[in-house]
Amino acid sequence: MPQENFNDLVAFVTVAREESFTRAAVKLGVSQSALSQTVRGLEERLGLRLLTRTTRRVSPTPAGERLLQTAGPRFDEIQTELLALSEMRDKPAGTVRITAGEHAAISVLAPALEKILPNYPDVNVEITVDYGLTDIVAERYDAGVRLGEQVAKDMIAVKIGPEMRMAVVGSKSYFQRNPWPETPQDLTAHNCIQIRMPTYGNIFPWEFEKDGHEVKVRVEGQLVFNNMGMRREAALRGLGLAYMPEDQVVAAVRRGDLIRVLEDWCEPFAGYHLYYPNRRHTSPAFAAVVDALRFRG
Repeated sequence: MPQENFNDLVAFVTVAREESFTRAAVKLGVSQSALSQTVRGLEERLGLRLLTRTTRRVSPTPAGERLLQTAGPRFDEIQTELLALSEMRDKPAGTVRITAGEHAAISVLAPALEKILPNYPDVNVEITVDYGLTDIVAERYDAGVRLGEQVAKDMIAVKIGPEMRMAVVGSKSYFQRNPWPETPQDLTAHNCIQIRMPTYGNIFPWEFEKDGHEVKVRVEGQLVFNNMGMRREAALRGLGLAYMPEDQVVAAVRRGDLIRVLEDWCEPFAGYHLYYPNRRHTSPAFAAVVDALRFRG
């Protein structure tokens, strides 16, 4: 294909990935009509329909899907190599995109970035809070954050936090009305503040371990949240028992605002890891962020 048509391929790949001419036009900085004409011209030269257009979405045809799978990764590699040229600069520069859960973003990413970003004014970091197990390659993130046991084997994993523990807590007013649970199974008789996460789809079971014996309890209760802060606030108000990362409630426990139970059933487990594809060519900006996040405890 003539070199001058590479822009047409970039236009097609962007529309196919965004599944929208409108979003693709914004991303490329062109008008929607110009983008539509560019893709139509490519289809005419190839003699193939590449995209199926409806009022609600745009999706690739079988021929378009084949071209997307072939051309898309090539352009990603070119873009990565162009970003790598920034190594020739005196200071790291560029944008690093990371997807992480709420707790990891608050407890690990934010403190580390607070230290590094003032030293690298040309480095930008975009963090998307997502509770699902995001495909960072498909979604074009530079890296993601997961607990150690959740990282796929084909990824490079960098430990960025210490081991973690969970905690079951309730307020004094709650325990004035209800007995303390002695075992995880006792939680089935309590009003538990439940967790719903996209990773599981359904209500998240509370996980416990003691002396190598693992227990998962499907609790019930009047409240369901997918937000950590709201779970803690509900527990403080005496609305039920909450299952929280230990660091998010330790201060309230010390103050006496919350009472911790089943502590001997909450054993440490692998903490957060930053992960990224092992074929990724790291830019100076990305390398600087990884180095800042690396756990050295």
